[in-house]
Amino acid sequence: MRALMNKPEILLIDDEPQIRKLLQIILESNDYRVVLTSSGREGLIQAATHPPELILLDLGLPDKSGHEILKELREWYKKPIIILSVRDSEVDIVSALDQGATDYLTKPFRTGELMARIRSAIRRSESTVGETIIHCGNIQLDMIGRILKKNGEIIKLTLTEYNLMALFCKNEGKVLTHRFILKEIWGPGFQTETQYLRVFVAQLRKKIEENPISPQHIVTESGVGYRFQ
Repeated sequence: MRALMNKPEILLIDDEPQIRKLLQIILESNDYRVVLTSSGREGLIQAATHPPELILLDLGLPDKSGHEILKELREWYKKPIIILSVRDSEVDIVSALDQGATDYLTKPFRTGELMARIRSAIRRSESTVGETIIHCGNIQLDMIGRILKKNGEIIKLTLTEYNLMALFCKNEGKVLTHRFILKEIWGPGFQTETQYLRVFVAQLRKKIEENPISPQHIVTESGVGYRFQ
């Protein structure tokens, strides 16, 4: 019983019985406890009474839109929420990420990719609050000294480049939309100025990537934004 309680709990909100059964098998075989719900209302009640480590949320629910459920959850639930949906339009993906989704995978998904996204999201969620030095592979960011190092060597950054890099590092593995990044770095009035963002991302890539043409750290999510990995 003690070993079972030590396993991270994942709440699945999905109305498709086959998907629920498949994900239950996959998640339990990877040492997660799974709670299954088939409606938005049931999912909200379960999340409120027994908050899980992570929520997997479908957008096409029978009683409420998944976007509505996501919005309600984000009023109080701070842990990862990953969207699993057949909807693959940029509008749905960007809207979900802007509303606070941690990640977005379209069905059918690859089991290995789903598990990697789950592990990454839980790892970030469990990271130390107030951490002053962030390690992302061969990148190290000192939040107090405002110093970026790559393979132990200091990389000189402008103020805007540093702020952008800090945002990426603090959200490692998470897809950040263009609107979100522009709002965080330049303010609400710049949310449509994607050219600003492209210029600074290009500058950062020249400084931290081995090959800026084929970036390994700042990865473009086409039509959506960027993921730092």
